[in-house]
Amino acid sequence: MTFNLQHTDKGSAARAALLTTDHGQIETPIFMPVGTLGTVKGVHLHELKDDIKAQIILGNTYHLYLRPGLEIIERAGGLHKFNGFDRPMLTDSGGFQVFSLTGIRKLSNEGCEFRSHIDGSKHFFTPEKVMDIERAIGADIMMAFDECPPGTADFAYARKSLDLTHRWMKRCWKRFHETDPKYGYHQSLFPIVQGCVYPDLRRESAKFMADFGAEGYAIGGLAVGEPAEVMYEMIEVVNDILPKDRPRYLMGVGTPINILEAIERGVDMFDCVMPTRNGRNAMLFTAEGILNMRNAKWADDFSPVDPMGHCLADTQYSRAYLHHLFKAKELLAMQIASIHNLAFYLWLVKEARTHILADDFSEWKVEMVEKLSRRL
Repeated sequence: MTFNLQHTDKGSAARAALLTTDHGQIETPIFMPVGTLGTVKGVHLHELKDDIKAQIILGNTYHLYLRPGLEIIERAGGLHKFNGFDRPMLTDSGGFQVFSLTGIRKLSNEGCEFRSHIDGSKHFFTPEKVMDIERAIGADIMMAFDECPPGTADFAYARKSLDLTHRWMKRCWKRFHETDPKYGYHQSLFPIVQGCVYPDLRRESAKFMADFGAEGYAIGGLAVGEPAEVMYEMIEVVNDILPKDRPRYLMGVGTPINILEAIERGVDMFDCVMPTRNGRNAMLFTAEGILNMRNAKWADDFSPVDPMGHCLADTQYSRAYLHHLFKAKELLAMQIASIHNLAFYLWLVKEARTHILADDFSEWKVEMVEKLSRRL
């Protein structure tokens, strides 16, 4: 994997780069649609590639391990062959999902025992096992196994959690280098910087992870309950330390405004379920503000869903029609909204890249944040 830093905005830390994997090239900043179960929920493959123009998507290690299971994925030839997406993919480690299973998981230095949310069966994840699972899934970018503490964790818990994440990272790194890719193409391992909302812990973790000399780095444990301004502060703390010649991935973030603020602070890669989850609940993001398609005001509005036409569906369907579909609880409503929101997120980061290259990102961002804050 290579990372070619092309330009840094003159007024901020925002960067434009080219990230190249064996499955293709990614222009950053980039948003990665979340395909938890090997599919981006409610979206066809041709829509993902042609309408949304996704350059990279995610798969979830925890969910894919449980269903359909590694045997099926390996027999298919890896996740790329299984789901037909021939562009880059990333897998998270499942750590966030496992540690979200409050009451049905037990944490130890060795790993984490948990029960499946599907059938209650017992499983045990160690750093070594997670590396083996991610090798079997076959994503271009693999994430280290970590613990993700809540944003409200006290210092003592955050300290203990960080020590565990660092010990596990050493084991992930060792196992990763003891094993080879299964499907004939290169895989990269990204360490995850943790440390909750405590600057000293974040600095310590960033330095610890940077010393591995990895091909990229992730920032985890943010947007999990802490105020947005604290999240932005932690990003600045971490990015002051992480290598400038490697991609930086902010995990699970977030709103369009969150993304622009993080780009301004030097983040390159993003993922979040918000575009599809909110879309399924009738919320549409646009360059002029946010629309709730269940509101009666759209019932006789025959203008396009989004006049800017971020994807084909925006110009094919009117707001009145989409309002009708949501009120009638038609499945098509959720599909149209999901496609639109994902296309908008991809448009937003592409537009950010254009302004970074033009050296006017900061001015453009101020205007966009004001627009994105509106409720239409």
